[in-house]
Amino acid sequence: MRHVLDLLEADVARVYADLGVTGYRPRFSPVVRALVALGPLSIRDLAAAIGVTHSAASQTAAQMTRAGLLTLERGTDARQRIARLTDRARDLLPVIEAEWAATAAAAAELEAELPAALTDVLISAERAVVSRPMRTRIADAAATLQAGLPPGDGGATGAALRVISAAR
Repeated sequence: MRHVLDLLEADVARVYADLGVTGYRPRFSPVVRALVALGPLSIRDLAAAIGVTHSAASQTAAQMTRAGLLTLERGTDARQRIARLTDRARDLLPVIEAEWAATAAAAAELEAELPAALTDVLISAERAVVSRPMRTRIADAAATLQAGLPPGDGGATGAALRVISAAR
């Protein structure tokens, strides 16, 4: 999954490079779109709006600040930071919106070529991992593998499987 995501993101990044837009990464677009739609947001609210963790939103906001696309100001709570678009980001909005629309159309075309809609598969995978985390699945699989070993056999592999399965 990571490899496919990296391929897709690299191609979108090339679109921005072709347009002469420097310092802009595809992962910035959901942030820009959320701030356009909702106005300035705390990092926590921004994370919720774009469906990522607080840590991921904070890291992206820091990158965008370094790129001159966001300002981060203290909120009413000293721990809170409020993200606002800069003039540079607002100037890029027509390009960002055009890329977003073209990418959405290209993604729909890609999905039509696949045996199942990629978006549906990813949403289903996310739900499955949230309901039963991969760590739990690994521990259960290790227990099954360990149970299949002959008694007193397995050596280091058997010992590792016991440790993994015990971490449920």
